[in-house]
Amino acid sequence: MIVLQLKIFVLFKVTISYLLQCLVVKLQQVDIDGQLRLKDSNVLIVGLGGLGSPVALYLAAAGVGTLYLADFDAVDVSNLQRQIVHDSQAIGVLKVESAQARLAALNPHIVVHTISAQLDSSNLPQVLE
Repeated sequence: MIVLQLKIFVLFKVTISYLLQCLVVKLQQVDIDGQLRLKDSNVLIVGLGGLGSPVALYLAAAGVGTLYLADFDAVDVSNLQRQIVHDSQAIGVLKVESAQARLAALNPHIVVHTISAQLDSSNLPQVLE
């Protein structure tokens, strides 16, 4: 019982929305332990285009603790209708910087690292160190 109370307190301290997600929405598949595991997780998203953009938003909103964003491109006006993490204020800005700002505003309790390089098998291990 004390362990459960401690876990609830830690979860509440991180953000009340996670607690509401577990208790009010009743996501039994996630529960409090699952939410804490999400908070302790690390995810690398390669590319912040049409697929990586919404994935980054959903993972940040869900409470994944650390996100690594990799993209070497800048935001262009032609990106805006399908790359929803970016907005018109970010035109000309690196996509990783645009996404990092948006995710920090969405969930200030996560850590977002940026990698503004084109990743391939030759540089991936070094970039992730």
